[in-house]
Amino acid sequence: MAIPLRASQALRLWQLVALSEVRDSAPDLTLRQVAILLTIYLDPPPHTVRGLAATLKVTKPVITRALDTMGALKFVSRHRDERDRRNVLVRRTVAGALYVERLGDAIIAEALELPL
Repeated sequence: MAIPLRASQALRLWQLVALSEVRDSAPDLTLRQVAILLTIYLDPPPHTVRGLAATLKVTKPVITRALDTMGALKFVSRHRDERDRRNVLVRRTVAGALYVERLGDAIIAEALELPL
């Protein structure tokens, strides 16, 4: 279902969600980190560093740095692919799933307050 928004409304929603996130006690993620995290949680697995780099059109070191941060937060975990030892599999975690769900709830809450 499409929700028609003017550009100014879409930008205001983005601003309100961003403000909500920085005011919250949850960790701040960069836009790139959020894009990677949402890709991991919304697109079906398996996810690899190589695959994420291709999807986001960035280098593998960019993905690795973002995963280092998100791994420290326990939002994702990395494991060597036993079938192809060259690949690193990126897996979801409970903490990451809760963060993504909370982010979705924040978007909904802000969207409901958006003036039409």
